[in-house]
Amino acid sequence: MFNYFENISLANFKWQDVIAGLSIAGLLLPEAVAYSSIGNLPPQTGIIALFAGLLCYGLFGTSRFAIVSATSSSAAVLAATTISFSNIDSAHRLILGFGLVVVTGCIFLMAGLAKMGKVTDFISKPVLRGFAFGLAIIIIIKQFASMTGVHTTHTDIFRLSSELLAQIAQWNIVGIAIGVIGLGLLFLFARFRRLPGGLIVIALGISCSQWLNLAQYQIHLVGHIYLKLESPSLPVLAGEEWLRLGELAFAMAMILYSESYSSIQVFAIKHGDNTSPNRDLLALGLSNLVSGLFHGMPVGAGYSGTSANEAAGAVSRLSGLFASFVVLVIVLTTLPSIAMTPDPILAAIVIYAVSHTIKLSIFRPYFIWRRDRLVIIASVIGVLWLGVLDGLLAAIIISLMVVLKTSSESTISVLGRLGQSHDFVDIANHPEAKPVDGIIILRPDEPLFFANTERIINGARQKILLAGSSLHSVIISLEESPDLDSTSLEALQDFFGFITQQEKQLFLARLKHPVYELLKQLVPSNLQMPSFTDLSVDEAVKLASDKK
Repeated sequence: MFNYFENISLANFKWQDVIAGLSIAGLLLPEAVAYSSIGNLPPQTGIIALFAGLLCYGLFGTSRFAIVSATSSSAAVLAATTISFSNIDSAHRLILGFGLVVVTGCIFLMAGLAKMGKVTDFISKPVLRGFAFGLAIIIIIKQFASMTGVHTTHTDIFRLSSELLAQIAQWNIVGIAIGVIGLGLLFLFARFRRLPGGLIVIALGISCSQWLNLAQYQIHLVGHIYLKLESPSLPVLAGEEWLRLGELAFAMAMILYSESYSSIQVFAIKHGDNTSPNRDLLALGLSNLVSGLFHGMPVGAGYSGTSANEAAGAVSRLSGLFASFVVLVIVLTTLPSIAMTPDPILAAIVIYAVSHTIKLSIFRPYFIWRRDRLVIIASVIGVLWLGVLDGLLAAIIISLMVVLKTSSESTISVLGRLGQSHDFVDIANHPEAKPVDGIIILRPDEPLFFANTERIINGARQKILLAGSSLHSVIISLEESPDLDSTSLEALQDFFGFITQQEKQLFLARLKHPVYELLKQLVPSNLQMPSFTDLSVDEAVKLASDKK
């Protein structure tokens, strides 16, 4: 069992964590309130999500820098998901949103228990970055619309822009001015890492609201924040609504975990830390489940909060726990004042938070490498053209298509000895490597699984037949396969029969332990038992030569 409370005991208390907690609390609270507006939810939902994420991940997560709270992408996906349900009122849409968070948490927990921590490998980095880039553009335009005071309904860039421009006569110039000034101050305060720029801008906005009586300029305020600790409850929804939410929660979980795992890995690699993807799945699942049961937003390890925590000098997960305490103090003492925050200020905070994603430099490597150029462009266009939810689903489909394309190109290499050494390399890439007389050495270039096994095994058969009658032994190196599924096992079983018919010896080299245990049970008694070994290819060659 994991020692969940490692590195967060009082014995590991560091003042750096206290300072970091103080610093990021000033960033997290304004963002929590602001992101709730993206999700079309009351402001208290963002605050509840913030407490759920900080406490649950702080107690059970693995990264000492990750800050789990509401994120701009999850808020946008939540809003698009609830809007996709037609003919429902706003109150029921709110319940659907909480149901989506609960189901997302359950998906995380099931994935963690099933040890599926590497599932986001199926969403390629260019797809994820393209989606984030396009989503940030949509969010910025919608937040600009909030500054202008006009109402928009669409989530694709073409209809959204058209809708915004059609109401240009109703734009609130005062609201735009307040938002632009707030945004400028946020970028200015960002130069001072430990300055709570978000809280300062909110305080200035509240002061302007009171001194200048912004209501006379039709500037809307956040309004009453109803934050009350209630007993957790499961949203009351119909069976078909839960099923629909289950479909949509899969997309939410994929984007949340991709975003979170990316943030966690970046700083783990930077500082040489160890992480556990499966444990993080459980921690994120618990965070979302608690948030949903207490009527909060979906949460993940966003890059902005995590990078701010690292920059503030955090040394353990205590920084997130201390930040939750600071946020609690702020909420208990200043909640009525936060309700006086002008909407343009919240819009400025959101735009500032997602601005780090709008960097054309992210496209440069993919245009140099060319391989994924079309993938990242298609992801951006998908979000801008189809909207947030359909764009997200399109991004996932693009990723799966990339996986299928890679699988369809899976090959099996013929190995040869490199000079007089013990090294065996692909003959196609190293013409100087020489085959071993009477022995063919084959290595699948990808792990064997249901989508590529038949193709790879058939390729092995063809190479063996082409080798001719002088061949007495076949060596298969399965170093790339940590495990085997049932399709792969059936294909290998047929391959064993083929080798027996050809009257040749078969040696399987570099087997991982799970593969070895499976293959021991696979060979029928009427077939000649192939030699299983975890030895190197060189040692397998010696074994084949001795048994000739």
